[in-house]
Amino acid sequence: MNKQSGFTLIELVVVIVILGILAVTAAPRFLNLQGDARQASLQGLKGAIDGAAGIVYGKAAIEGLETSASATTSDSIAVVYGYPSTAGIESAVVGLSTDWTSQVSGSTSRLITFEDSSLTTAAAIAATGCYVTYNQAASASSAYTATVTSTSC
Repeated sequence: MNKQSGFTLIELVVVIVILGILAVTAAPRFLNLQGDARQASLQGLKGAIDGAAGIVYGKAAIEGLETSASATTSDSIAVVYGYPSTAGIESAVVGLSTDWTSQVSGSTSRLITFEDSSLTTAAAIAATGCYVTYNQAASASSAYTATVTSTSC
């Protein structure tokens, strides 16, 4: 008598069905990697803005510009109360004007998002739901603010 070993067809089908169920339940967890990467990029941009603003403020303080409502540092960065203005932040953050799309919103805010030549207004950037807002300092006693909006990245 020959002793047979191996799996029956039914056993193989059951294993394939179980693997399929596992794949279907685990796949959605890994499908949104692009959205997570975009959110992480925005957080990185916010960190770059925070770092650049701190450096510019230190430079402005050394030059005695931290109480001025409008000035320019020796590095040609426009500052408001020592922090970069909405125009000055583009000069302060290396690559901001070339690698990102940004538009001024009002007179004291700038919206910044991923490079996209079709986003020609601040409203268009806001409509993406995936951007960083930079608000220049409003007074000598208040600093700038930078916030990440990532509702639909």
